[in-house]
Amino acid sequence: MNTALITPETLASSVISVPPLARNADSSLSRDENEKIIRHLEGGGVTTLLYGGNAILYHTAVSEYAELLSLLAETAAENTLMIPSVGPAYSTMMDQAAILRDYEFPTAMILPTRDVVTSDGVAAATRRFVEAFGKPAVLYIKHDGFIEVDTVKSLMDDGLLSWIKYAIVRDDTSDDQYLRRLVDTVGPDRIVSGIGEQPAIIHLRDFRLQGFTSGCVCVAPGLSMSMLRAIKAGDFDTAEEIRRTFVPLEDLRNSINPVRVLHTAISLSGIADTGPIIPLLSEISETDRPAIQQAARQLLEAKQQVASVT
Repeated sequence: MNTALITPETLASSVISVPPLARNADSSLSRDENEKIIRHLEGGGVTTLLYGGNAILYHTAVSEYAELLSLLAETAAENTLMIPSVGPAYSTMMDQAAILRDYEFPTAMILPTRDVVTSDGVAAATRRFVEAFGKPAVLYIKHDGFIEVDTVKSLMDDGLLSWIKYAIVRDDTSDDQYLRRLVDTVGPDRIVSGIGEQPAIIHLRDFRLQGFTSGCVCVAPGLSMSMLRAIKAGDFDTAEEIRRTFVPLEDLRNSINPVRVLHTAISLSGIADTGPIIPLLSEISETDRPAIQQAARQLLEAKQQVASVT
């Protein structure tokens, strides 16, 4: 596992994959099936894995957190960066900070919540978590009103943030005044687009963000990495051609549920058996499964196009 300090170059070098977490039939963690997902990503050139929303760490028990951290640390290749998440409840993240101190992860992401929070409260929780963990955190900005730009700057200036995952969905990605203020105030070097391939070209080209996170990269890692390289090279036509390949599965994620569809897609594509989805989420309906399987398998097969666009 790569335990080096995370730099802007780190963020730009790999699509930041956000994998699902595979579980056995009894809902315990499946080492074998999670390793299949990890090897699939590494085989496609992905070197950064972020376990957060798609892994449903919102609902993961603190009692199994050490087991999860050990699984991630022990299954990662030497150059693979693993980033776990904590929270979203304050008490949970502080309990997890004590466990994290026993491991070599260079950072951890604080999961966001839109309920019972204030901007100053988010900042205070971040400061206390970083103090307890002993390393900077990843700030995940997912909702309007979650944290003020000036507050983010104070956290960054104090060395408390490793990087920022920006994932507020806009009707028009190019018209985002909050992101513009954030970039102008904090700088783009440690901000990553956090909504998959669909807004990535605009975020990286027009807002100069360092990289992007993705769930669908877990199906076609080589293709997603080719898109990142095309954007970085300024070849936006090729990047757009690749982006369109991800649209069918992303449309299903948006219309049904992003986490549930990806969890199911990994199984139906044959990459790994992700097992049951844990409450408070529920399984995909039988009527939705054929469309998910078709979209996932088409995307998996599209990896063969990588050689023709790179």
